[in-house]
Amino acid sequence: MTKRQSPKPHSKGGTQKKGRRPAEAPEVQAPAATEPPVQPESLATGETPREAAAPPEPEQPLPESTPAEATVPLEVTPEPVAPEGAAPAKTKAKKAPKEPKPKKSSALDAAAKVLAESGEAMTTQAMIEAMAAQGYWSSPGGQTPSATLYSAILRELATKGEQARFVKTDRGKFGLRSQR
Repeated sequence: MTKRQSPKPHSKGGTQKKGRRPAEAPEVQAPAATEPPVQPESLATGETPREAAAPPEPEQPLPESTPAEATVPLEVTPEPVAPEGAAPAKTKAKKAPKEPKPKKSSALDAAAKVLAESGEAMTTQAMIEAMAAQGYWSSPGGQTPSATLYSAILRELATKGEQARFVKTDRGKFGLRSQR
């Protein structure tokens, strides 16, 4: 038997996905490590940029000076230049503080408030109805807010233990810890 060759070659490394271009390496300029910075000829002789740009003046005889009055050649250092395209640094203006919004009470906070007002243990379904009727909290559109509240109360009981606000009084009923 002879093997049939498939019409497409199977090479893993050289295949490209349709519509993609191969990545090109970005051009990077390596800084010269040992070369000193290049200075214009006029600056190398000790002239300032203003003197280098001015036409040469006719030479005048210099007054004779003593060795103590000998002039010291000035070193010219170029001023730092901002990179091209760099904008000047801007300072951010402070915004006026916003008025704090009144914090929405959570379902647990509203349940504790309802239980405190009623004075008796309630089921989570009864708590949800009372919270909505009194305007403390309403479901944001969930299908089972009573199951969510039940789970949240159990989670608080498990994490806080004796410091929890709620206590389970009967099957499916909760009351406030201070109501025992």
